[in-house]
Amino acid sequence: MTLPFSDNASGNPYYKGRGAQVNPKNKYLAAEYAKEHPEGIDEWWQADVPTQIFEEHSKTLVNKVDSPDVGMWYSMNPYQGCEHGCIYCYARNSHQYWGFSAGLDFERKIVAKTNAPELLKKFLNNKNWVPKPISLSGNTDCYQPLERKMWLTRQLLEVAWEYRQPVGIITKNSLVLRDKYILQKMAEHNLVCVYVSITSLQEELRQKMEPRTATAVQRLKVVRELSELGIPVGVMTAPIIPGLNDHEIPRLLEQASENGARFAGYTVVRLNDAVKIIFNDWLYKNFPDRADKVWHLIESMHGGKVNDSDFGRRMRGEGNIADLIRQQFKLQVKRLGMNQERFEFNTELFQRPNSQLRLF
Repeated sequence: MTLPFSDNASGNPYYKGRGAQVNPKNKYLAAEYAKEHPEGIDEWWQADVPTQIFEEHSKTLVNKVDSPDVGMWYSMNPYQGCEHGCIYCYARNSHQYWGFSAGLDFERKIVAKTNAPELLKKFLNNKNWVPKPISLSGNTDCYQPLERKMWLTRQLLEVAWEYRQPVGIITKNSLVLRDKYILQKMAEHNLVCVYVSITSLQEELRQKMEPRTATAVQRLKVVRELSELGIPVGVMTAPIIPGLNDHEIPRLLEQASENGARFAGYTVVRLNDAVKIIFNDWLYKNFPDRADKVWHLIESMHGGKVNDSDFGRRMRGEGNIADLIRQQFKLQVKRLGMNQERFEFNTELFQRPNSQLRLF
């Protein structure tokens, strides 16, 4: 169990190995538990409990993506909640739909859709399905630590290969290398493209901001090994947080390019709904000396707020800081020769195989 320690700034408990340090109220719940007198309840000291797994027999898996600025048509997520604990993650808000908090609950109460492979087959067998790429990790990371035990992502890839269904993947976990051989088979037919999310090369920052993810060194290794196997691979330098990691753009992209990344993308940080509360608490506890500056820089990119919901602007921001980030990114990508080609998924090979055929 991870035990809390007091942070220097406030004296409040700080939970090592977790991103969020609070559990904000779930806006969909009328009632909630609260600690009124912690000195009388021993369990409150043990506020950070081991990760809990909730197995769910879901009704659906594949979702149509209506947002025009996220670069995907459909997505599927075998897990809800993510033990990686990235403090900025927009997916935290969706955890409230399950009756949990977007804070610590998001990292330690993980929902696993155990029937995900069957649901994908059912979806692909629908006679009305016109093949389009489906993204894994549209919400939470499909290769988060639980995947080592559940193998749901691997099973989804097996189904996708069986049907010749194109799939996009984005992850920040080196576990993706476990499935490199099936990914290589799919890549030979332009059925897969992998993006590795690398937010910082600073290990100290990663440990605070993305506590249970692979190190930057490991992620660059993932890029290199996938590239050497002929698997199309890119990097997402997202989110860019001014005052924390914006100065890393040149070196980060250079490292990615040297390891074989052909594509690159980015977004600026935006703090919507409960993520605003969680990130603010984390920021002032971890960087009290520059928290005000970082917060105001984020506001400067979103019209005086820390979030913008308008399509086309929310991911890139506006204002001087957002413009500088955009120009820096474009300059480095051009210098390194990245994004010179556009990867096209192959949808022509899609088939509905005999139910008796299996890849493995």
